[in-house]
Amino acid sequence: MATTRRPKDASSGSGSALRGSRRVSASGDLEVATYLEIARQREGGRPEPEPEPARPETVVIIDFGSQYSMLIARRVRECHVYCEVLPHDATREEVERLSPRGFILSGGPASVYEEGAPQAPSYVFDMGLPVLGICYGMQLLAHQLGGKVAPGPAREYGHAVIHRADPGGASTTIFEGLPPSMPVWMSHGDRIVQLPPGFHSLAYSDNSPIAVMGNDDGIVGLQFHPEVVHTPHGKQILENFLYQICGCQGGWTPGSFIAESIVRLRAEAAGGRVLCALSGGVDSAVAAALVHRAIGDQLTCIFVDNGLLRREEPERVVATFQRHMKMQLVHVDASARFLEQLATVTDPETKRKRIGETFIRVFEEEAAKLGRFDMICQGTTYPDVIESAPRTGEAKAAVKIKTHHNVGGLPSDMTFRLIEPLRYLFKDEVRNVGLALGLPEEMVYRQP
Repeated sequence: MATTRRPKDASSGSGSALRGSRRVSASGDLEVATYLEIARQREGGRPEPEPEPARPETVVIIDFGSQYSMLIARRVRECHVYCEVLPHDATREEVERLSPRGFILSGGPASVYEEGAPQAPSYVFDMGLPVLGICYGMQLLAHQLGGKVAPGPAREYGHAVIHRADPGGASTTIFEGLPPSMPVWMSHGDRIVQLPPGFHSLAYSDNSPIAVMGNDDGIVGLQFHPEVVHTPHGKQILENFLYQICGCQGGWTPGSFIAESIVRLRAEAAGGRVLCALSGGVDSAVAAALVHRAIGDQLTCIFVDNGLLRREEPERVVATFQRHMKMQLVHVDASARFLEQLATVTDPETKRKRIGETFIRVFEEEAAKLGRFDMICQGTTYPDVIESAPRTGEAKAAVKIKTHHNVGGLPSDMTFRLIEPLRYLFKDEVRNVGLALGLPEEMVYRQP
């Protein structure tokens, strides 16, 4: 996806999303944007026709517990290539559904030769796809393909300089366009002492005689971390792997994501009625706009005033979504109910769970008044999933940070199926999708 743009001064009217709009002052503290161009786009409730999307090129990141796995995903997506992070015990079926162009093996805290250390699944090697191993991932490649890994004489953490060996052949493609020596960031205690058959040493450092290795079949290992900013040429290395070795074209953009999502959402909704939890924040706003683009008046948004919003923010939400985006919107003032649930509670985790439970109960009650609904749409994002870190599924190897009211705070007995159109997007990607959908910049760049 394209790099996130910073918002221009809204009062100047120079931002592209504001062009052709006017502003009406509602009070000294609140301005309601009327966004005439959005109103024109939203006339009527029929979903807009969209072109059939191409399936995104995908790279699968296998997570072995690295603190940098999500950062690897961010860097890959900055190269306009879609990726997903899967746990090291993900099934072959989970991987094949993504039709990957290649694999990236993350770092990790274990030693590959220790009993019980996580190993790369066999399909990583027998699917015949390019593989990039990073740190522990490189050591796994060596260990599982016939080389040898052992403790190093000294741990290598922090700044280092690698020097290219350049044996020639296709294996050197990873360094295309790069200088003979370059600074990198290391974080390891083990090192490769014997290469697997068919591999060459492509670079070395003072403490790592094999800092980079590769073969002519597109399998490359890096002992350093290309995803961190302390490796200045890291992005070029990742681009070489993605474009030159995996053959990706870099076509994953906000527009392509929207087109693919609309097809998927229409199939997922299948004529059913969808209820959206609209808070007025960035995530729920973009989720609602995307689902509305796909299914039109099959979507009804319920905006719950939980008593924790900014002054006059409820009026802003109603003005934008109901009056000017032409969405079906129900406004519920449940502030007293939320505050009662949170009274005397000091533990943040308990607060999150109570907020999630109360939201769902309010939605169920309002849905009962409106008739039957089949699904609920939420603005869950990738960081929500990772921070909540269930011990199964896509975040299995991550360390739990906190539950999120969109994830860990949901009651197990709720009666809706979930639609989460932003589940695999980072925040900057959500903002870019919002801009591409025509949402105003001041809403897209709203801060919590």
